[in-house]
Order: sequence, then C-alpha cells, then structure tokens
Amino acid sequence: MIYNILDYGAIADGVSKSTKAIQSAIDACTKTGGRVLVPAGVYLSGSLWLKSNVELHLEQGAVLRSSLEEADVIDFSKDFEDDNEDTGWEGGCFLYACHATNISITGLGMIDGQGRNVFFDDDPEDGEHECPLNVKGFRPRMSFLEDVDHLVVKDVTFYDSAFWTLHMAGCRNVRIENIVIENNKRGPNNDGIDPDCCQNVIIRGCRIVTGDDSIVLKTTAPMYRKYGECKDIIVSGCFLSSNCSAIKIGTETYGDIHDIVISDCIIRDSIRGVGIWSRDGGEIHHIYMHHIMGNTRNFSDSTVRFTGVCTWWGEGEPFFATATKREAVDRIPGKIHHIYVDHMHMESEAPIILVGEEYSPIENISITESEITFRKQSSKEQLILDERPSIRGRYPLAMGTVYERNTKDISVDVKVRMDSNIAPLFSKVLS
Repeated sequence: MIYNILDYGAIADGVSKSTKAIQSAIDACTKTGGRVLVPAGVYLSGSLWLKSNVELHLEQGAVLRSSLEEADVIDFSKDFEDDNEDTGWEGGCFLYACHATNISITGLGMIDGQGRNVFFDDDPEDGEHECPLNVKGFRPRMSFLEDVDHLVVKDVTFYDSAFWTLHMAGCRNVRIENIVIENNKRGPNNDGIDPDCCQNVIIRGCRIVTGDDSIVLKTTAPMYRKYGECKDIIVSGCFLSSNCSAIKIGTETYGDIHDIVISDCIIRDSIRGVGIWSRDGGEIHHIYMHHIMGNTRNFSDSTVRFTGVCTWWGEGEPFFATATKREAVDRIPGKIHHIYVDHMHMESEAPIILVGEEYSPIENISITESEITFRKQSSKEQLILDERPSIRGRYPLAMGTVYERNTKDISVDVKVRMDSNIAPLFSKVLS
C-alpha cells in the first residue's frame, strides 16, 4: 500500500506547511501497513508522528524541511524527570515515534533541519572561526524515536540539524545503513547518531559530518529508568568527521554500556578519535575496536588566549578515556574496564589519555598493533588535559605520548612517530 502525500494535500513549494497532509498519510498508512511516499519537491512541515508499520520514503529530489516555529513542534519531554541538564531535552523534535514497531525511514531524499537559521558566528576569537557558533531562537532536534522495535533508517540524507540528529531512545533491533548526515562543523549539539539505552543496533556504511559528536552511545537518566542499559551495538565501515569526538561513549552514563564492536572506520579532522566518558554510575566495559584510521587535531585553544570563549572539548587525542565526578555533583562514576583496541592508525596532536580516580580507576585497557604519528596541524602551543565536564576541568600539563592516572592492568603497544614541529610540546617520546 502506497500513500502519496500529494493525495492528502501536501504542497511542494517549501513555504506552505504540509504538516496535516503528511500526518494524515501516516495515520492512514498505519492502519494497513505500507509506504508513505514523499515525491520530489520541498515540503515544509511541523513535527510528524511516525507510527507502527509505516515506511516514510523520500524519493530522490524530495526535501522534508523542519519548521523552526515552536508552536509546530512536539514537546516530547514535557513529562521527563531529567537529572542531567547536559542532555538538553528542551526544544522538542521534528520526527517523533514512541512505543511502536516496524518503522522505516528510507530513500535518496533529504531531511532538512534548518540549523543555518539558528546558528550564527559572532567571531569571539578574532578571526579564527573555529569555536562553536552561537545560537538564536528555537531549535528542535531532528528526531526522537523512543521504544521502537525493529527500526530501519536507510539511504536518507539528514542535512543541517539544529540539535541532535538521529536520537534513538530505548529502541531494539535497529538497522542504520548507508545514511548521510551533513551538519555544520561548527554547530553546537548537532550530534549525528545517538543510541540512548538501545540494544541490538547495527550502524554501517554511513558518512557523518557534525560539529558535535558523530556517533555517541549514551544512557541518559530518564531513558535508563525506562529501558535499562545500552548493549549489543555494532558500528562498521563509517566515515566520521566532527569538531568533537568521532566516536564517543558517554557522557551520560546512568546505566551500563557494554558489548560494543566498532570497526573499519575512517576519522577525518576530529578533535578526538575515540572518547569514553564515565560520569554517572554506569560501568563501561567490553568494548572492542579495530581497524580505525584518520587524523585528530585541535580546533581552538582560545580559552587559553581569549577569556570566556566557548571551545570544543578536546585537544586532538586519538584515544581518550576518563572516569571522574562532574563539577558540583557528588556522584561516583562507574568504572571503565576491559576495552580492547587494535590496528588504530592515526595522525594526532595530543597524547593517548587514560585518566581515572582512586574511587573509579580505569582497568584492563589494551591498545595493540597500532601506530600514532604526532604531527602539528593547528596553532597548538602547549599540551592541555581537558577533562570537561568534570571537577578538574581543563588545564596545562606536561605529558608524554601516553598519559595515565589511576589505572591498572594497562597494555599500550603503539608505534610512535614524532614530527619535529610538535616534539617540543611533549615531555618525553616513547619509541
């Protein structure tokens, strides 16, 4: 069964709102199961509620554009009890689903979040144009898909998200294939894919360019209370570029995150390659990563030179793991343990970082058969340890090519190459 949105009154002019027409097609389709067809053209719409047994299919040349008017957007989080303000639940979402089965978003068309209308450059660093952009007005996330069993997202391009792009919360049996996420590289909070308390997830063959983290696994407080831990996730064959972490686990870690495989990925111009944050009680363990290559670099060290300027978290680390308390929050983070990395080949500007605390050490980490070339790629003038968000913050520190604090049973077998233009920044060089 095919439900063409034009038959329900949608207008492809990019100006008229087609919310009611598209939603009517979805509501009709869920009764029989089938495809909601979005033909070529530009369709402006408020929030759309995706429902069971519906495939939202965007033909090549179709653009589904999110309204940025608050009155048009579903406030999915109005009843949440959130313990972590960093999650940013406010703002609602464009594509919404909750307690559903068999939902697909497919096709060679585009979903446009209009981030360009909420981000602006007020040039706080006097010409560097690397810090996060400033924000004005209302900005919904591009999607919030909660408790969907059997979710498929395939081939679609997500463009210019104003906030998180593909946020899946408590979803099971998920397949994300061959999608493109093309966001502003300086856009704050415009994460790519966020599996939040999800299980049985495959993400493969995707190209993701974001300002914030490209792929980030989380267990946020309200979702963990409902759906439990995040586990059994495979990420493979992806191209990732981010002004934050290309691959991130945390920061919101109220529940355990474990049994994760990440492989065969290329990382380009990211501030961190792989980052693991434990902050909220859940343990992170049994993570397997192999065949990861690319480069990491610093984007702006302007908090050192320009007081009060907002910067990205990170300094150009190829691999970063941290377990420590949040600032002003007396909550013991869960342990990070049994992390296995092999065949990582990176060009980087900062050390491998493994930093725990006496109350939460980092244990059983193995990085083997890998090679790091340390090469200057920015205006970096000193080594900084950036542990944000944390009680320690961001501070200069003398470090070698690997820096450890409160660790146990660590094995780092990495071939190091050091360019002369960056060698003076390091206190020692490992051969």
